[in-house]
Amino acid sequence: MVAEAHQNNIIMAKVSASDEILPRSGFSGSKEASESNADTKGVQMEKRISLFDGVSIIVGVIVGSGIFVSPKGVLLYSQSIGLSLIVWILSGVLSMVGALCYAELGTMIPLSGGDYAYIKHAFGPLPAFLYLWVALLILVPTGNAITALTFAQYLLKPNWPACDPPYEAITLVACLVTFILTAINCYNVKWVTSVTDIFTGTKVFALLVIFAAGAWHLFTGHTDLLKTPFENSTSSPGRIALAFYSGLFSYSGWNYLNFVTEELKNPYKNLPKAICISIPAVTIIYVITNVAYFAVLSVNEIQSSLAVAVTFGDKMLPAFLAWTMPFFVACSTFGSLNGAIFASSRLFFVGARNGHLPAAISLINVKCLTPIPSIMFMCLITILLLFIPDVYALINYVSFVEALFILMSISGLLYLRVKQPNAKRPIKVNLIFPIIFMLTCSFLVIASIFQSPVEVGVGVLVILSGIPVYYVTIHRPIGWLTRLSMRFNVFCSKLFFCIPNQEKED
Repeated sequence: MVAEAHQNNIIMAKVSASDEILPRSGFSGSKEASESNADTKGVQMEKRISLFDGVSIIVGVIVGSGIFVSPKGVLLYSQSIGLSLIVWILSGVLSMVGALCYAELGTMIPLSGGDYAYIKHAFGPLPAFLYLWVALLILVPTGNAITALTFAQYLLKPNWPACDPPYEAITLVACLVTFILTAINCYNVKWVTSVTDIFTGTKVFALLVIFAAGAWHLFTGHTDLLKTPFENSTSSPGRIALAFYSGLFSYSGWNYLNFVTEELKNPYKNLPKAICISIPAVTIIYVITNVAYFAVLSVNEIQSSLAVAVTFGDKMLPAFLAWTMPFFVACSTFGSLNGAIFASSRLFFVGARNGHLPAAISLINVKCLTPIPSIMFMCLITILLLFIPDVYALINYVSFVEALFILMSISGLLYLRVKQPNAKRPIKVNLIFPIIFMLTCSFLVIASIFQSPVEVGVGVLVILSGIPVYYVTIHRPIGWLTRLSMRFNVFCSKLFFCIPNQEKED
């Protein structure tokens, strides 16, 4: 790792002096980029994300593997259909409250990086680095790996209708789709947003097909499965917390637009608008999809199915159309992974820009104006996780750690209200929203300690392991690590045709 943020400037001087790296014709490789960077702004990522793209990113990232993996998780812990639907609704409401709080943070601190930028602004570099450390090891690559594996499983399912596809085939296809989307993200931001827009529409259509089939099933008199919705409902706070974890996992991604604030057109208006459009839409889609599941499939069928949507399609759609359900689900997860790679790569880009990761990760390609090293780095970590046999077991670790750092971000909002009362806040939510969200996150964190102490313990150990890393590489850096990072930076500059970005730092 590089230890000091100012080393970016050192490497910038080296790279700028090298004729091998910088083209004599200018930084940009396209006419449009050349015109936009012809002045003193230098090389930096452009504001290319519109309101429609922002809504597509949020919906596209959220509606991915979660709705197809987590329904049985919510049902398993809540133990009844009625309580499951309540958990789905409240998870959406809670995500909306959190997203509104993040709208205040995102417009007050209009920097990419999401939680990392907000925690750093409120509490300083060490807590921000610990978030980055955990995001690097668990949060982001685990979510991406699970989405990629879900894509592969649904894509291959029609070829193995009577059993699960081979593990090796699933892993190979997951690696392939990760490579393809990494290449798209490296090449062109407009390609990324176009893919997101197209596949967001595809996944919404697939879920509406499920709802239409379920509604037809109900209207034809098949209401037996919904007659006693609250039978066997759990009353255990720990199990309710775990049900919410599964539900909230399906809403993961509501804060991803905050990761790319610097690339969003007119963020003061479009960030809150995108949130207010996308989160209610996702909540409605999720609830009606689950009603369709519960109307057609019994509790035992849902809990025993590894691909709930495929089981639903096999039961409700004609034989010649049943193959379309796994295809649509694969399209859904494809779009979700695309948006997640785009947003998450910006998190590590910003961390490197602030000196908390190797400076090479903050480099920008001079032709495509994309952070290629950061995207490639994220791809490498995801590929490594794909070879863990039971990567789904990491969901519990992800949920606890994510809830903990979201709690810290919301606490930072309240802290900044006191510390900086006169700071510019284009959006200022009612104080009751961050308080409700903070209390809910606190309940989830505390309840999980009693319900899943092993997972919580491992998550805490991963967080604490970042402290010595911080002091060795950043606070009091070791000389040879610094020199190694500088050489690696120059190597990546030449390999990926990149230079350090010239945007403002936090």
